[in-house]
Amino acid sequence: MRAARLAGALCGVLLRASAAMLLACLATFADAAAQAAAQAAAQAAAQAAAQAAAQAAVQPTVQTPRVAQVYAAPEVQRSPPPPGAAWQPVMLPDDAGYSRPSLALVPAWYRVGFVYPDDPARQTAWAVYVPYLYDGGEIWLNGGLIGSVAESSPALHARTYRPQMALLPPSLLRPGPNEIAIRAAPSKEYPLRFPQLRIGPLDQIQPLHNRRLFWVRTVPELTVVVSFLSAGFVAFIWWRRREEVLYGLFGLAAALWAVRTMTFLIDSMPIGPWHWWRVFYQCATGGFVIVMAVFTLHYAGVRRRWLDRALVGYGLVGPLWFAIGGFEAELAIARWWLGGMVGVGLLIIAIAFVYARRRGTLTAAALFAVMAFAVLVGIHDYLLTWNPALLARVLPTWTGHRIHLLHYGSNTLLLAMGALLVSRFLRTLRSLEDLNRTLETRVADRERALADNYQRLAALEREHAASEERQLIMRDLHDGLGSQLFTSLSRVERGDMDAQQTATMLRACIADMRLALDALASGEHDLGAALGNFMFRWEGQLVAAGVHPAWDVELPEDGMTLSPHAALQLLRVAQEALTNVLKHAHASQVQVRLRRAGDLLEMAVEDNGRGLAPEPRREGHGLRNMQARARRLGGTLELRPGTAGGSRVLLRLPMTAAAATPA
Repeated sequence: MRAARLAGALCGVLLRASAAMLLACLATFADAAAQAAAQAAAQAAAQAAAQAAAQAAVQPTVQTPRVAQVYAAPEVQRSPPPPGAAWQPVMLPDDAGYSRPSLALVPAWYRVGFVYPDDPARQTAWAVYVPYLYDGGEIWLNGGLIGSVAESSPALHARTYRPQMALLPPSLLRPGPNEIAIRAAPSKEYPLRFPQLRIGPLDQIQPLHNRRLFWVRTVPELTVVVSFLSAGFVAFIWWRRREEVLYGLFGLAAALWAVRTMTFLIDSMPIGPWHWWRVFYQCATGGFVIVMAVFTLHYAGVRRRWLDRALVGYGLVGPLWFAIGGFEAELAIARWWLGGMVGVGLLIIAIAFVYARRRGTLTAAALFAVMAFAVLVGIHDYLLTWNPALLARVLPTWTGHRIHLLHYGSNTLLLAMGALLVSRFLRTLRSLEDLNRTLETRVADRERALADNYQRLAALEREHAASEERQLIMRDLHDGLGSQLFTSLSRVERGDMDAQQTATMLRACIADMRLALDALASGEHDLGAALGNFMFRWEGQLVAAGVHPAWDVELPEDGMTLSPHAALQLLRVAQEALTNVLKHAHASQVQVRLRRAGDLLEMAVEDNGRGLAPEPRREGHGLRNMQARARRLGGTLELRPGTAGGSRVLLRLPMTAAAATPA
């Protein structure tokens, strides 16, 4: 037992020692890997720093002066003031409303210094980038004018949102310290604001200028075009369907926003139209907010007439204020009336939030997010215009860029509203397609039911017609064959008929019965089939009697349909005519011709026998029976002399009467 315990203890010690050694090896390997990685990172950083230093030695970086000198006075000279003038230091970007409130609405000169490299290899084309110079001014380099921006005059109002860039002429640049002086024209409405400049190589300055130009100029141009086109398209839909109020509201909002955005595209305008343009601009801004609020109410299903009227009433405050206070009331309207739109925006956020909670869908949540974003950037722009110091407490370096975000927030909002309307339109189309498919299915089912009913009715009509035909033939057999059999039976019972007469009478009855069976058994009422059976039976009888028959049948290739009753009457006329040929004509030849002549069916039976008697005599029963049968079918029967000296029986039947089932 002790040996076993000692062995177990020894094994445990060995296992722990092995594990410790393994952990030590792993730790050593990890340390070595970490040291190698650190050395590789240090080498890479050193190489990157060396490359950056080499690049900087060749390519100078953009200089961004943070401190400038400003000279402000009610009247300033057109050229840069001398160094001994009352220059004051100021931090860039500068807002005169806070740095010098008493001189916030007067022109000012700003001067900044920069260093131009003295190494000829680094002396490339340079430029200065001015993000904004709203009310115009001039750009000077070392005492020489290098650029200007249009300024307002008594007859012209100028205000531009374009970024400015001026090339620094090599003739005015000097190695070492240089000075740029910019005269900034004042605004009559807002404090003078001056941006932070960028000075450096043209290939680095140009992208900065192009990027801001795209956002403050190209995007508004696209917004105006797309908004007007969208407004026209959606307004047309609303005009065609007045009950679709959301389309009308969206079209009005898009049109108002297009008008409002045009302010970014107008750099100058005569004073008279300018005042009216500011009226349109302010009213379009407020009207857009009001229309979007009403749109949100209707889209969320909040139908409160008093709320709609209250919003519209507040939207009319601005135009009425202009009507009462004139153009001079613009600043108060922009500050207080448009400031009140912040409350309308908060109402929009609240409605969108309640709608998103009630619906619980991704679309509703997206609507709330877009509404909240648009309202927040609207508040941002309001503070940027009227209280940038408050905004600077939250975003200290942002306000100097003077980027108004409402333009992009409203574009996003319009895109979202358009997407919602498109989605709603597509849902409506899908519903209509589903309804159409349902209607098509129902119509197809109804058509199949009608087709089945029609087939049943057609079958019933065929059965009824066949029944009528059978009744007619049965009546005909009863009146003809039945009467003949009854009469013959009476004569036989009285002993008035000998065996030959009885046989003749029975043959006539059998022939009459076969004729009726041929008329009834012809498939699809095909006259050709019934006529073929008739010709086959009579061919042998005529030849046996010494009469050579000739059959001339001209029927359509696809056959000719004839009711069984009409076929029976036609064949009985032919049978009666051939019987007369055998009994009375003493002919050696007989020709039976059947053809269609226009709307008539003609049958002629002509022989070369004795012909008609020269003296008139009373017509027999056979001729009267044939004429009666022709009249029942609406046709005529004539007995004429034949072309070969015999007689000719001509039957003419109208096709409509022959093909129809008699009533």
